[in-house]
Amino acid sequence: MLSNPESLQFALGMFSAAGGPAFPGVVINERVIALEALRPACARLGVYLPQGRDLFDILQEWSSTMGALTQVVQEVGLDPTLSAVALPLETLLVHAPLDRPRQVICCGANYFKHVVDLIVAGEVGNSPETAGMDKDQLRTYAQNLMKERSLHGSPYAFSKPAATITGPYDPIILPKHAKKPDWELELAVVIGKTARHVSREHALDYVAGYTIANDLTSRDHIWRRDDMKAMGTDWISSKSSPTYLPLGPFVVPAIFITDPQNLRLTLKLNGEVMQDEVTSDMIFDVARQIEYLSGLVQLNPGDIICTGSPAGNGTHYNRFLQPGDVLDCAITGLGSQRNLCLNEQ
Repeated sequence: MLSNPESLQFALGMFSAAGGPAFPGVVINERVIALEALRPACARLGVYLPQGRDLFDILQEWSSTMGALTQVVQEVGLDPTLSAVALPLETLLVHAPLDRPRQVICCGANYFKHVVDLIVAGEVGNSPETAGMDKDQLRTYAQNLMKERSLHGSPYAFSKPAATITGPYDPIILPKHAKKPDWELELAVVIGKTARHVSREHALDYVAGYTIANDLTSRDHIWRRDDMKAMGTDWISSKSSPTYLPLGPFVVPAIFITDPQNLRLTLKLNGEVMQDEVTSDMIFDVARQIEYLSGLVQLNPGDIICTGSPAGNGTHYNRFLQPGDVLDCAITGLGSQRNLCLNEQ
């Protein structure tokens, strides 16, 4: 048997074995049970487990899915037949848990220390007000500006194509046009039910779970540099290359994350820590982002919100991704990613 049933928590992911088709499965103590294998136990318990070929399908009826899984997973520790069909995680290929969301929405400039550092470095926020300030004065100015923004401002959001999604252990392909590809480790929120005009107070009720995202960016292509530079940012050129959003390894249900604003994000480049921050440093927390976004667009089950990246991007070090680099990303309670960087052929 897998464990004492009272201690069982679980995550959800997409897996394949021996070159076979990908299947949705539940992860319990480093072992995986295909959701299909749980259906007899669900029937015996009289609970409904939605049908689906992947997690996106399952998320369309998330309330029913969680209702069934919270009951049947406890049976896994008691039922030898269920334990017998659990596969060691290490024997499976782990895919991105979601690869066809309707929307991927990113929240930029959302970590307090990060934005303050950018303003002090003169990379953003230049204005007549800051002329002549030394670095200490500029830092105080930037901190006050971000405090005001957190109280009375709104998130800065944009979309990223779902086609950028790749697996948590797949290679990152550095595009030919990019000279400064950069990393951005982020907490990703997975929406579990339709959200429109949701209040901050109730926003987390719409979250199915959390996972890890790395919102890669070609820094030298963020701004238009041609005769259309007045148009500003160019997210297609800078953020939309294939493999520019490693996602996963799993979706951890929200009920197992006590506080999404108390998670540590750590990114290592070739073993050296580059990003190390707690989500409490967000300017706009997860609930505020959902409130803001749901007032502008409809959020749907399976949608992904990337909630911003802390200080320590390649821009900070003037060190950008190169072929052969290895990125290790981890967030408290959500697992880890490892991606090798390769040149586009």
